[in-house]
This record gives sequence, structure tokens and C-alpha cells, in this order.
Amino acid sequence: MTDISRRSLFNLATGGLGFTAAAHLLGAGANPPAHVGLPGLPHFAPKAKRVIYLFQHGAPSQLDLFDHKPDLAKLRGADLPASIRMGQRLTGMTAYQTKFPTAPSIFRFARHGPGGTWLSELLPHTAKVAGEIAVIRSMHTEAINHDPAVTFFQTGFQLAGRPSIGSWVSYGLGSDCQDLPAFVVFVSQGKGNSQALADRQWGSGFLPGKFQGVKFRAAADPVLYLSNPEGYSAQARRRYLDDLAKLNELKLADTQDPEIATRISQYEMAFQMQSSVPGLTDLSKEPESVFDMYGPDSRVPGTYAANCLLARRLAERGVRFIQLFHRGWDQHSGLPRGIRLQCEQTDQPSAALIQDLKNRGMLDDTLVVWGGEFGRTVYSQGELTATDYGRDHHPRCFSLWMAGGGIRGGLTYGSTDDFSYNVTEDAVDVHDLHATIMHCLGVDHTRLTFKFQGRHYRLTDVKGSVVKGLLA
Repeated sequence: MTDISRRSLFNLATGGLGFTAAAHLLGAGANPPAHVGLPGLPHFAPKAKRVIYLFQHGAPSQLDLFDHKPDLAKLRGADLPASIRMGQRLTGMTAYQTKFPTAPSIFRFARHGPGGTWLSELLPHTAKVAGEIAVIRSMHTEAINHDPAVTFFQTGFQLAGRPSIGSWVSYGLGSDCQDLPAFVVFVSQGKGNSQALADRQWGSGFLPGKFQGVKFRAAADPVLYLSNPEGYSAQARRRYLDDLAKLNELKLADTQDPEIATRISQYEMAFQMQSSVPGLTDLSKEPESVFDMYGPDSRVPGTYAANCLLARRLAERGVRFIQLFHRGWDQHSGLPRGIRLQCEQTDQPSAALIQDLKNRGMLDDTLVVWGGEFGRTVYSQGELTATDYGRDHHPRCFSLWMAGGGIRGGLTYGSTDDFSYNVTEDAVDVHDLHATIMHCLGVDHTRLTFKFQGRHYRLTDVKGSVVKGLLA
């Protein structure tokens, strides 16, 4: 380890890096590789090398997509029994209601795949890959409003400031790619109501800044300030960065501040991305069959379909954690029309990603996750008509699916009551989901920690169990 003073070492520990992380960063010298994981990780042989997380921001309705409740048709308009609600906390948007009219889904359901997975008619393409996905019907969460609920899913905590799951993964495992970030984020806009989405949802929190997600845009420069200014050559940029690195290395040797090491590696990564990103985003060599698979929107930069295709290309290049945020699922009114539009944008590309990875022999070692921050109520928010209804936020039970590396396909896991209001079997909370994702990556979630302000933190806080029933 590089020689450092007693005071500097104390500053490292109290400043949030901790002795283990300090040794990791400084042991490689002043200019450590950008994507080296922690020593000893993975803890055991992983099934998945990478994760693609398709986050449906705004909360899709499980009742209209995955959780088939045919008997509700007989109860249309009936007031939801208080015995089912059991004093459940309500949002301010429906707490004023004196009646809670039961709103069965107007969409047809059918069984698909070898496991007979129930899926809505809104998901015809997902139905074709039903044998590859495991639908979890028994998810539940603690948060009832969007921002804390999304923050909980991303960081394992409802309050801002913790590292995101992608940051934890890149911190622990590093990346197989030296010219792209270990953690890449895309954001696309759906055709429905959208909630605000803060960049901190893919932030690194108290981890070193090099582990935060890098957001790719649908602009000429997918990453801000990636191109050199006019008249400034790549050779000049290279000389400038080399000289700047020498100055930073002198400062690092003097202060042992790990954020300087982060700065050096990030400058170098930015330079590498100047050549790697244009090649990544150039889809001209993709065959017509691929665009046909992902749908017509896959040719339009910034769409969910285009981002799904780019996610596959990033996965091929060894990027460790790829996250797509698709906004527009917040359907408090006009849900039948809104959810249909959302599914038209997302169903085909999501299924195509699964099939594309499988065709390339990559699905077995790529974990794909699809889902939002909570579910939707069985009762209608506002007026219920024969063809229209809205649904409020519902944290007590909802659905998501997983596929690929380490997950048993064709499975439906967990059950809910007759109203899709409460979990009745095999409950899965957010910490359990995170523990399971980590397990597929070969990581014991209880052992991947970071010392900050005198405490060893982890993604799953002090909870979380691997959901063994989901594992292949």
C-alpha cells in the first residue's frame, strides 16, 4: 500500500472511504484501472455477469397486466370491503373518497408458455417469451408515493443519499469493459402521465463518484461534453489529459484523497468514450431483422425500443449494469387508454430484448428485471364507468418479472387475495429483490458493505433474503 500519514488514513476512514476501500483504491497506485472490482468478489460462482433493469417509472397496474382476477367481474362497482382494506394507508388523492368502487380489468387474460403464465392481452409479445420469465405477483413495498418508492427500489432506502443498486454492483464487481462506464442509464418518455425523475436515482451516494450511473441521451452527443470543441484535436486532448493526470497524481500523493483518484480515472474514461460511444450508438450495421424484432420505434433515438436495442449492445460490450427508466405509467384516470399506449411502446421491445439475448447465447448470463415502484388499487380513483377507470398507488401487492441469468423461467411466484390487495403467499419485499439480484451476480448481499460515518452500510440495509424459489 502507498505510504500515507496517520492523519491522512484517519481522514480517509472518517471521510467515508474506510480502510478496505482505501486499500482497494490506493493499492493500485495513483492511477488505478477504472473497472477493477473489490478483491474476493464475486463471493461464489455467478449465474449472471450483468444486469439490464427495465424500470417502468410511475407504477404499472398489476390487475391489468399480470394478476388475473376473473371473479371481480361479478363485483364491478361494489364497495371494496373494509375487511380487505384493513385500515390501509391511502394517498391524499383517494383518502377523501367515501366509496371505493371495485374496478375489474376490462382486458382479457390467457395462459402462455409451458408454465401457463397468466398475461393480459396488452402483452402479446411478452406472451411469446413467457417461458423465459418469472412473474412475481407478491411484491410489496413500504412507500406509497412516487419519489420515496423509486428511491427505495434504487437504493434500498426511502430517503435520498444512499448509493443506487447499479453503483453498488459496479463498486463490488467492476466491469469487463475498459472504454465504457460500468453503469449506464437511459430515460425514455411514454405517452402517459409522468412523475419527476431525479438524477440521484442513479447516483453513487457515499460511494466514490466513479461508480455513479452515466446517463446517455438521444442527442448528437449521447453523453454531455463528449465531443472536443471545434479546432481541438484528439491528439491535443490526449496531451492535455496526460499533463493533467500528472498534476492530479502529485496532489494525490500529497493528500491521499480518493476523490482525486476518481477524477483521474473519470477523465481517462471520458477520453476512451470519445471513440467507443459513437460506435455503440451507430446502428447502421444492425440487420433489418433486428429492427423488425424490436419494432419501428427502435430506429428513433431516445425511444424505449431504441434504448432496449442499445442495452443489448452495451451488454455485448461488457457493461455491468444497464438501467432503462421509462416514464408515463402514472394512470390515476383514463387507465384503459393510458396503459394500452404504454404497452404499445414497451411490450414488443421488452420481449425482443429477451429473445435477442437468447438468440445470441447471452440470456443465460444476463439478468433482466422489469417492473415499477409499486402497484395500483383494485378500486377506481374517481368515477367508474363501463369502459373507464383510474387506479391509485398501491404498495401492498404488485407484480414484476425477472428473466435470464440464474432465474427459473415459466414461473409464477407468490399469490394475492381475490382483490389483488394483499399478499397471501410468498411475499417478496424490495430488500429480498435486491438480495436475489446480488445472488445471481455471485454476491452475498450481507458481505458487500461500505463504511460511512462509522457504520458499515449495504444495499439491503439490515434486511433481505434471497428468494430461492425464483432460482434456476
